Amino acid sequence: MDQRTASLPEGRYSRRTDREADRKLRIAAVVCGVLFLGLIGWLGTSYLLRETAMNGSVPTFQAVSDSELQLHLAVRKTEGTGGVCTVRSQGEDGSVVGQHDFPVPNAGDSYDAVVTLRTTARGTTAQLLGCTPQGH
Repeated sequence: MDQRTASLPEGRYSRRTDREADRKLRIAAVVCGVLFLGLIGWLGTSYLLRETAMNGSVPTFQAVSDSELQLHLAVRKTEGTGGVCTVRSQGEDGSVVGQHDFPVPNAGDSYDAVVTLRTTARGTTAQLLGCTPQGH
């Protein structure tokens, strides 16, 4: 028998080492996928738990003058949790004209107050950047 007919054409059939490498790549991809999904789940859970501890909004605001903005700060929170809520205002051109951390007392499960934000120019927005719970 001729040596040429006994051997398989090169490149036509995969070698055993190629199949093993593909298998290892698939296993690595599955492990990375599971780790990624776990990270997303952990981040989502921590975000939801943080949001339920203290969640605020600024339903209304009014520019009182070129240097003051009055706003209604409404915060829902877990009983006994206090913290701070950061509010910022922007001017007509979009630049930040004022920002302040307003304290939220521990008492109660909600906090509603009309607060004054000092500005360097007339504020046209009142945006709640977030509320951060602090010790009980």
